[in-house]
Amino acid sequence: MLERAQDAPAGVDAVKAIGTVSKEDYETVIEPLVDDARREGRRIRFLYEFGPEFQSFTPAAGWEDLKVGIGAMRLFEGCAIVSDTGWIRESTRLMGFLMPCPVRVFGSHDREEALRWLASLPEGPGVSHHLLSESQVLVVEVTQPLRAPDFDALAQTADSWLETHDELAGVVVHAREFPGWENVGSLLGHVRFVRDHHRKIRKVALAADSKLAGLVPHLANHFVRAEVRRFGYDELDDAVAWATTPPARHPADAG
Repeated sequence: MLERAQDAPAGVDAVKAIGTVSKEDYETVIEPLVDDARREGRRIRFLYEFGPEFQSFTPAAGWEDLKVGIGAMRLFEGCAIVSDTGWIRESTRLMGFLMPCPVRVFGSHDREEALRWLASLPEGPGVSHHLLSESQVLVVEVTQPLRAPDFDALAQTADSWLETHDELAGVVVHAREFPGWENVGSLLGHVRFVRDHHRKIRKVALAADSKLAGLVPHLANHFVRAEVRRFGYDELDDAVAWATTPPARHPADAG
């Protein structure tokens, strides 16, 4: 069975597995938890504890776990697994890298540490963005490792604009340093964003420190129909001004 823990700090949902976990346990405990989060418009910080009382999952529970996980994956802001069971710890480490949120494994004696870690996760993304409607430029501020939800938010803003416009004048990425991707899920989110929008963005500017100059060819290879140019980190205004001006005619458009 699954039971909700009552001692979790505010903002953390904790569940403990006892004995054999069935499909019905997911339907009566996990699915309402996910539905509440959707209805309240909040993200989930989840602690899943497997103590010595845990025995196994029924086959149907395993399928339900996968089904719920896929359907609610983007709602999770962090996940802590508390267990001393070897196969649970190893499978979590393997699958955790594919999750669009940070995942950590803790031993049974480290439950309090797991709760503290979940409660300490930063609120909101490490990437903020705003659309300058007059100049038709999307400015992206990068301060933390890129997460899949960051690209979801970028796509939502870009798609809302593109519903009534043919293209974006440009995207300006402003970063003191490039912190990389949080996990594979985040990298895939980047790939999807580029795949869906690369032909609708005229210019891409990278306003960053000089050591990030090597990212310019990387951006150019992704946004194949956009002009790409690098500016210094303190030249954000110049980058936005450049992105606002019409681009040179693309060779593919000639003739």
